[in-house]
Amino acid sequence: MTQSLQGIGMTSQRTRDRMVNRLIEQGIRNKKVLDVMRNTPRHIFVDEALASRAYEDTALPIGHNQTISQPYIVARMTELLLKAGHLSKVLEIGTGCGYQTAILAQLADHVYSVERILPLQRKAKGYLWDMKIKNVSFIHNDGGWGWPEYAPFDGILVSAAPPEIPETLLQQMAMGGVMVIPIGEGGRQTLQRVIRSEKGYEAEELESVSFVPFLSGRE
Repeated sequence: MTQSLQGIGMTSQRTRDRMVNRLIEQGIRNKKVLDVMRNTPRHIFVDEALASRAYEDTALPIGHNQTISQPYIVARMTELLLKAGHLSKVLEIGTGCGYQTAILAQLADHVYSVERILPLQRKAKGYLWDMKIKNVSFIHNDGGWGWPEYAPFDGILVSAAPPEIPETLLQQMAMGGVMVIPIGEGGRQTLQRVIRSEKGYEAEELESVSFVPFLSGRE
């Protein structure tokens, strides 16, 4: 890992280790998730002026009225997605800065990531290229459409909050697949895990979260 990826001072490996210890205290148990979080340089995904805060347990602005989710939420959503077992194909709605994408890409065979804001997508591609992560496909599109050409997906992770679960995304879940998605309007929503089975869709409400709203269209 190069010096910029490795980090120094408040972006060093020691700081990442402290972040992981905090995640364990917060209840994250999946060792693979913890290991990937420990080894992924979150500081490269934010502006240099915010790099020293990259490992705090807080969301940070990434421009275009979007944020990078706090480490706990990234770990929690990833852990929930992995509970069903190994993931071959994952659909990510909302590439953002690419940090969650990078975490998923190290735990799944392939990630299909949709982003509606083109400048964010371009930055994310650059960050993942710097990390030599190659198992991600990107599309600049409305997240509500999903990516039907590559459906069905074993896992779907949505990083923006719609008022209700989009029917289009439900249809793109594989049998036995899992979706992790925040649902609700305003600044507070409920994180839900949806499992698809032969009997239909079963949604489980988990905890209160705060995400940017799920918007349509492209920018």
